[in-house]
Amino acid sequence: MLDKIKSHILGLKLWMESYAEKPQAMFMLFFISFIESSVFPLPPDILLVAIAIASPRLSIKAAALCTVGSVFGGAFGYFIGYSLMSTIGNSIVDFYHAQEVWKLIVDKYNSETGIWFLAIAAFTPVPYKISTIAAGATLMDFWTFILVSVIGRGARFFLVGGLFYFFGSTVKAYIDKYFDKLSIVLVIGIIAGFIALKFIL
Repeated sequence: MLDKIKSHILGLKLWMESYAEKPQAMFMLFFISFIESSVFPLPPDILLVAIAIASPRLSIKAAALCTVGSVFGGAFGYFIGYSLMSTIGNSIVDFYHAQEVWKLIVDKYNSETGIWFLAIAAFTPVPYKISTIAAGATLMDFWTFILVSVIGRGARFFLVGGLFYFFGSTVKAYIDKYFDKLSIVLVIGIIAGFIALKFIL
């Protein structure tokens, strides 16, 4: 089962990276950033890094686009939780087999640590999509949700973009040298992110 999941994730990863040097790269980055916040399984960082490797001078612009797309996508995820939980929202939770995780997040959002949990999800590999839907379902203040998402997602993507913008050649050389190992680590990290939600906080 794990091998099958890993195979699908690697396939999606290669598909995302294939757009790095295409004319529609920035559009795809925005689109993937948007849908990842509510539906798509892989983080937009994959395409962001690929674009930054291909053209470090575009990395800051790409990070900004990634942040905007992700926050808009988060707002859409919030809407799903707020208005469509009984239909689309529950289907997404079931698709990711995240029923236990869902209960955990709802409990956290209904406690004093809810905002911090959202901040963690926005910045780390913890799946952001479940957190955005839960924010709407638990009626978290929308503008607080947006502010925390902008800070968390922006910090994450601009950290990546900044590294390539200021240290492009050095970072590129390192990734070129260890690309295969880093790819394996990324896949393991994505899978671990879903598993970790069962134990976090």
